[in-house]
This record gives sequence, structure tokens and C-alpha cells, in this order.
Amino acid sequence: MVSRLALAAFLSAGAGLSAQGTQAPAAPSEPMPVHPGIWPAARSPIGLDPAIEARIGDIIRQMTLEEKVGQTLQPEIRWITPEEVRDYHIGSIENGGGSFPRGNKHASVGDWVEMIQSYWEASVDPRANHVRIPLMWASDAVHGHNNVLGATLFPHNIGLGAAHDPDLIRRIGAVTAAEVRSTGMDWAFAPTIAVARDDRWGRTYESYSEDPRIVSRYAAAIVEGLEGSGRAFLDRDHVLATAKHFLGDGSTDKGRDQGNSLVSEEELSRVDAAGYVTAIGAGAQTVMASYSSWHGTKMHANKALLTDVLKTRMGFDGLIIGDWNGHSQIPGCTLSDCAIAFNAGVDVFNVPTDWKALYHNMIRQVRSGEIPMARLDDAVRRVLRVKFRAGIMDGAAPRDRPGTLRPIGTAEHRAVAREAVRKSLVMLKNNGSLLPIRPGARILVAGEGADNVAMQTGGWTLSWQGNDNGPAEFPGATSIYQGIRQAAEAAGGTAELAPDGAFARKPDVAIVVFGETPYAEYMGDQTDVALHHGNNESLALLKRLKAAGIPTVAVLLSGRPLYVNPQINQADAFVAAFLPGSEGAGVADVLIAGADGKPRHDFTGRLSFSWPKRPDQTPLNIGDADYDPQFAFGFGLTYAAPAETPRLPEVETSIQYGDRGVYFARGVFWNGYGLTLGAAGAPPVAYAGKPAGAGAVTAGPSPRDPQAVHLGWNGKGEGWVAIAAADPTDISREANGSMLVSLDVKVGKAPSSAVHLMVGDTALPIARLLRPGASHLEIALPCFKGQDFSKVQPLLRLKTGGTLDMDLIDARLVENKTGTVCPAEE
Repeated sequence: MVSRLALAAFLSAGAGLSAQGTQAPAAPSEPMPVHPGIWPAARSPIGLDPAIEARIGDIIRQMTLEEKVGQTLQPEIRWITPEEVRDYHIGSIENGGGSFPRGNKHASVGDWVEMIQSYWEASVDPRANHVRIPLMWASDAVHGHNNVLGATLFPHNIGLGAAHDPDLIRRIGAVTAAEVRSTGMDWAFAPTIAVARDDRWGRTYESYSEDPRIVSRYAAAIVEGLEGSGRAFLDRDHVLATAKHFLGDGSTDKGRDQGNSLVSEEELSRVDAAGYVTAIGAGAQTVMASYSSWHGTKMHANKALLTDVLKTRMGFDGLIIGDWNGHSQIPGCTLSDCAIAFNAGVDVFNVPTDWKALYHNMIRQVRSGEIPMARLDDAVRRVLRVKFRAGIMDGAAPRDRPGTLRPIGTAEHRAVAREAVRKSLVMLKNNGSLLPIRPGARILVAGEGADNVAMQTGGWTLSWQGNDNGPAEFPGATSIYQGIRQAAEAAGGTAELAPDGAFARKPDVAIVVFGETPYAEYMGDQTDVALHHGNNESLALLKRLKAAGIPTVAVLLSGRPLYVNPQINQADAFVAAFLPGSEGAGVADVLIAGADGKPRHDFTGRLSFSWPKRPDQTPLNIGDADYDPQFAFGFGLTYAAPAETPRLPEVETSIQYGDRGVYFARGVFWNGYGLTLGAAGAPPVAYAGKPAGAGAVTAGPSPRDPQAVHLGWNGKGEGWVAIAAADPTDISREANGSMLVSLDVKVGKAPSSAVHLMVGDTALPIARLLRPGASHLEIALPCFKGQDFSKVQPLLRLKTGGTLDMDLIDARLVENKTGTVCPAEE
């Protein structure tokens, strides 16, 4: 429980802070030393081709400085036109999550091809004294071609790790490559080969395992699937792969995304780097640098690791690309100015928005010698080498390539995904051999995730967070309920959907599907490994069914192992389905018996992550000295060897958990946040659900909306209300992503004077936005200029010296899909 007294005291001490923010923390005075000799060497099967190297040398000698710099920049389609690609000699383009042709989420494969064709044509537009270098196109194809409507969506990596099947991974890579090729693209930003060592990390589901041995085997398999091997290497059916994120993204302190890895060099080289050795050994042509730091030095700035280890010791001769604006997090750098990253070894800047200013700054820096010409030439050589190997330099236009415009989401491709679902399921409990469900049974299918393809596909699905998708976004997909109904009816039974668990006729068995809603990157970070979303609702539903005497199967959708002992105890059978993707029928393949009463498929999945017995039991990894999980690494029950699971210990918690970034919703302050009131000359007061006041401001339950808090200012001096936790909040990553402060309010009486919304100690005027009636406010975090977003306290503060009457309905951070627009000065 948050100490409201301590919080109020902190806010009181800081109430008079000025609107001047602090600077970002400085880099460590001396980077941690690196010893390349102790690192594993790698050997790529793709050697240097003397003829191609000679051609590259000839091209570089003909290129102008401007042309060279352009090849090292990768803007994002929302912020660059085909004409600008031509004029600035841009080498590659990315479509990020949530970007589509003409902004159309439902764009067809043909729409994608035509858009990419227009950019490609601009890059090769004939003009005097210009070297022809075609553009290449990249996309985050991390669980299938997940940015394109109708693509086959595979289980996220955490589920694939449980399959323990490298050949399956190789086939998944091949299907993904074929579908990426169909849209005219060249380059997949996959695979993620992080070894996730703390499951609080919001990207745990992008990791195959906590065990570097699994990651090592899978890294080679997925690269071979994406790029091909032998004579099929980067042929018409394959695309460039990207091993990411180098290095230490899975071992950050407290599992914080984009955080600081504090492991030893020996562990970094043995555990975190395991997948890179085999990925390079399989021919990976690109590597993405990590947002994370190692002992305080940002990876984008770590020359010892990027150049001395990766390029020299490991012999990587492809290109290193930065992550989305990752260079800007280096102390001394900005979005548009970062010679440090380039000199450290980043060959291509991933610079979605500020690419034009970066282009001009790089030209200036090369001319001044701050960036050596030799370093620029090396980066351009690597870019051209990759383009030659991928067939881009001499290849056809996107719309004329053999693999373009082939159907995606085909029955053949979906069959591979369905197989992957079956193999990724892990059975944690099956008391009384409830599973497989017998033929002829009346099945009640309940829970938020039962008929919810968006929930089963998770983040990185059509948009960055994947949390804005509905049924229309998944043509050809099958929800878990749909798969259960098909299987039940084929076996002579029935399946009835009732998300709330209601029924008119008592079923023979119930299946409850619940778990995490979609998230990506830092929006999925947690302070523990408890189930935050829907924990109370899922538990209450399971208890009701148990009380009604209905045998129940619980199916958990999650991007990480979670403490769910109370739910496991209420269910007769429990299955970890992770994030299975578009083919929900794969779940029914294993849960529902055939008409003969025999299993159609047995469970083969075994945990690739250790399962916690307490919410605070993290980090938890195989090999730990005090290793004591609820379910150990490698655990998984089968029909062939039935076993009973005893009642598990339960831990009480008083915190109301919700989705990350949600601070107030549905009448509840979530995730340890609360409301405090304050005014000049009056001590701060913590709001606890009953009427409270501090000088000029009051708070209490709203008489108009039972799930809102009424806030009132009487105009007799300045008063403020603040949303904060006991400790300062780090939203630096959210600010880097230009996320929005989102407030839903209902104004009864317009403000009589200036009103300011503050993030930390930086204020913006918002009185003009507070009109009588319902108002939805969205303000991008970068608008709060000068604020140190790494230590924000309070998170949000609303203050005025005039009168104001309003209800607070919702407060959260949300994804920015429209660009940064800041309130005008008042």
C-alpha cells in the first residue's frame, strides 16, 4: 500500500518548484572495460565476394558526401515522401507499427506493393551525376508479417520456446519471409534473440527462453528460415533477417525495458550473446543495437561492443542498424545530432522523424572531421554489401519481383501456425483427467479472451501496442472459442459462448480464457509478476463456476509466466497458452477429444521459462543458487503421464493492479497511484474515497458519476490536485515514444482563470480545453519541454487559482498516433 503521508509530505516540499526541468543524467566517466578475446568468435557462411567488393569500391568512389550520408539514414513512412527519398539519397525506409499505405489499416497487399514501388522508383530516378542505389524496405515482422492485414500470425516467441522444435522455427521463418516478400519488402526486423532473465520486462514474450541454449538453437533456425541457406540464400522466397537487440536487453536491472544491464562481461558474453554467435553463423546480415545500457553506457554508444566485439571478434560484416530513435538516448546526443553513435559502430540511423536535420548535421560532422570519412565509407560499404547480397542492387522493381503479390494467410501457412499453437501449449494442471474434454459434452466458453483474437495475438499486431484491434482486423483468423465450437460439434457436443460465465442450462464443463491484454515494449513492464489485467474478474468467475459444481478448464493468455496460484487452485485443469496468434483452433486441437474419445493431440509443450510461486519471485532462472519455482523450467504435463496437482500456496496483495500507464479508471487509482490535494498555506491531504479538502481545493465522490472523482476549486487562492505514487515515476521511454497524457473529464463550470496541467515540475496551460461538458484531453509528453522524465514527481498535477468544477473520469498515458501538437499559450 502506498504511504499517503510520505507522498503528501513529498508533494508539499515540491509544491513550489519552478517550471525548469533538469538535464538528462550524464554518462559514466569511464565505460566498463571490454575484453574481446574472452568473447566467442562466430563464422558466417557468407564470405566476402571479391567481385562484389570491387564493385562496391567503385560505387563509393563515385558517390558524393551527400549520397553517402543518405545511405546511412532510415526514416519512417509517415515522415518522408518519395520525392524526399530521391532528393536526400535515402538508403532504406521502415514502416513502423501502426503505419499503413495512405494511413489505411485495412490496406491490401496490392496497396503495400504500390506504395513501396513509388518510393523505390524515386530512389532510382535517373539524374545527372547520381549513382543509382535502390532503396530497401524494412518492417517489424516479429510473429509473422504482423503489420499487414490478413497475414498469418504465429505464436509470440515465448510460446515457440515452449515447443522446443527448431525445425518448426525454421518453417515459421520461411512462411514469414514469403509473406513479407509478397508485399514487396526486403527486410524483416526479426528475430528477437534476447535471453529474458527477469519476467517483469515488457518484452519477455519476444524472448524464446531464459536459457541461452534454446535461444542459441532457435536463432540459427529462424535466420535460416527468413534468409534461406545454401543456394536458397536470399533468393526470391527469402528476406533479410535482423538479430536484435545487441546487447543485454534481456538482462536489465529489474527487467526495465531500455534499462541498464549490470551483469558481468563473462555473463554478457556467455548468456546474452549466445544467439548472436549462431545467428551470424547462419548468415544474419543485419543486427539491431539495443536501447539498453551495460553498466551505464548506452549500447548505441558502446564502440567496444559494437565494433571491437561484434564486427571484429565475431566477424560480423553486415550492417548494424539503430533502434527507433535509440541514438537520442545517448548523453550528449539529440534526435538530430549524434556522431557518438555513428563512430561507435551504428551504420544506419533508425531516425523516423528528425532525419533531415540529422542528414545536414552528419554532412557538417564529416566535413569537420568529427565523423571520419573512413567510418562513413565503412558504413556505406556495409549497406551496399547487404544490398548486393539481397539482390537489391541488380534486382527488379518491387512490383516485378517473382514473389510479389502472392497470397498471404493461405491455408498452408495457417496450418504451420496452427501446428505451432498446439506445440506451444503447456499443461500445468489436469486433476481428475478433465482434459481432453470428452465427445458429446456441453461446453460453456467464458472469459474475456475466449472470443478475442486481439488478445490472443498480443502486441506488435497491426499497431505497435496491438490494443486497438477488433474482429475486422483479423480476416481468416480463428478465435479460441471458434476453434472449440468447431471441435466440440465435430465430436457430437456443443459449445456456448458467454464471456461473463452466465448460463441457462448447466454445462458439463466450462473453459475460461483470461489473461493479459496486448502491450509492447515498456508499456508491458511491471514491478512484479502478478497478473495485473483482469485478475479480480477472472478469479471471481472461476470461483462462481466452482461453486456451481462445474468442472472448469482455465486457459491463460500471457506474455510471461505469472503468479496465478489462486486461479490455478479454482480450476480443475490449467493451460498456459501464452500468446498463440491468429490460429486459435490450435488450442482446441489439444483440449477437445475426437469423436472416439481419444486425444487428437497430446500436450508436448514444456516451459522455457520458470514459473513463479509468488508475485515478487523474480528474477527466477534455471541454475539460480536458490532456485525454487512453482513450476520448473522444462515442466509440462501430458495425457500420456497423468498427474494430480495439489493446492498451491496463495499470497495476498492489497494493490489494485491495472494495465501499465493507467493511473485512474473505473473509479479506481491503479498500480499504487493515488490522489493528493494541496494549496498555499494548507498541508497536503491524501484523498481516500471520502470528501476531502485542502484550502482552495476539494475532492470527493462525484454525484453525477459513481466512477468519477469530483474536483472543485473555490477561487480563494491557488490549489492543486496531483496523481502520484510513493516514488518518482520514470516515463523517459514514454516521452521518447511521444506518448500522450490522456485525461477524460466532465466540466460543470468552466475555469475562471488560468489552469495548468503539470508533468513533474513542467506546466502547460489548458484552460481553453476545459469547456463545459465532457472533454477528452491528449497532450504529448514532449510538449512538457525541459522536464527530466526519468524522475517525475508528481506524475500529473492540475492547478488553478480561479474557480473550476469538474469530474475526473480517466487518467492514463496512451500511444500517439496523430503526431505532437502542443497547447497554445494562453
